[in-house]
Amino acid sequence: MRHVVVIGAGQAGASCVAKLRNTGFDGHITLIGEEPVPPYQRPPLSKAYLLGEMAVERLFLRPESFYAEQDITLRTDASVTAIDTGARRVHLGDEVIAYDELVLTTGSEPNRLPAAIGGDLDGVFTVRDLGNVDAVAPYFEEGARVLIVGGGYIGLEAAAVAAKRGLQVTLIEMAPRILQRVAAPETSDFFRVLHQRHGVDIQEGIGLKRLTGEGHVTAAELSDGSRLEVDLVIVGVGIHPRTELAEAAELEIDNGIKVDDRGRTSVPHIWAAGDCASFPYRGHRIRLESVPHAIEQAECVAENILGAAKAYVAKPWFWSDQYDVKLQIAGLNRGYDKIVTRQSDADSVSFWYYQGDTLLAVDAMNDPRGYMVGKRLIESGKSPAPEAIADTGTDLKSLLRP
Repeated sequence: MRHVVVIGAGQAGASCVAKLRNTGFDGHITLIGEEPVPPYQRPPLSKAYLLGEMAVERLFLRPESFYAEQDITLRTDASVTAIDTGARRVHLGDEVIAYDELVLTTGSEPNRLPAAIGGDLDGVFTVRDLGNVDAVAPYFEEGARVLIVGGGYIGLEAAAVAAKRGLQVTLIEMAPRILQRVAAPETSDFFRVLHQRHGVDIQEGIGLKRLTGEGHVTAAELSDGSRLEVDLVIVGVGIHPRTELAEAAELEIDNGIKVDDRGRTSVPHIWAAGDCASFPYRGHRIRLESVPHAIEQAECVAENILGAAKAYVAKPWFWSDQYDVKLQIAGLNRGYDKIVTRQSDADSVSFWYYQGDTLLAVDAMNDPRGYMVGKRLIESGKSPAPEAIADTGTDLKSLLRP
């Protein structure tokens, strides 16, 4: 094995190539990315970067010189058009690159509004990549009227930045409550109050009928018949895995590129990691959209390419920053039937998800101790009595003792 090619220069791709070198691989490595910049952090895009508090160079995961120093060929502004799995080659238009092992870290992309309802009007944005945020930034002027479509974490983070910049913010969520797909009603209530306190108009159970304007969006017609005058629209209605290359190469797809617990796809010598990959987890198949997962799974794939035969064991955790609140999430809450609230003080609270007597997940708002302990409990398979969690007299660290 002399050449590993990685397609997708995001967090997973960058982590994979660095791990290959750090683990002792001395063959050739090529990292191919579509964007014209080196791999960078995405979470600050919709927060510190959009606020103008972070220079673009600070987004870079590593200095651009790192790749040359590590003898990693970084191809930016380059698009792979096809994969020839039989000949083990990738095509970049007319250019052909041979590989011994190929890793797909193609990530995900945001869902967009259909053109039929005005989704292609100027002034309608997503906030997934650097180009998106650079395009929307000039519109973030005090007093501008912004409509945010979608009450998930992406939409709420965009709403927080817009409100801090002095924009007039309206957020609509078609579901009965914000965060309905990913969080308990208690967490939804917490963030609804937080945003309303900062002047955001949150409208739940309201969908978008259409956007209107002559070239540039100027108004939004909502499902309840109301009409909003707007200067810009931010769409935060979820993301989907980028599987087009894999599908064309006839790799198996199952809510993403299907991999086993080693990161191997259905085609020999091809691996996948990060947002684009679905993998086995506790008897199910899941796909995780988080920075920690992208790093850890990509590093596991790198080790397995070099023969480690190591199973990837996901330890899901996530975070979100909104105003002065840091939300930290440990575990996956699917299947919960009970929520336990621990109110540490007026500014910090955590919600603990149980299925029967089993602790599944924790949402911790400005409660780093609750998050840390919850994460360790979940990873070790321990489930304290709900009454102990709710009792603020309980020393949480004591729950970690054998």
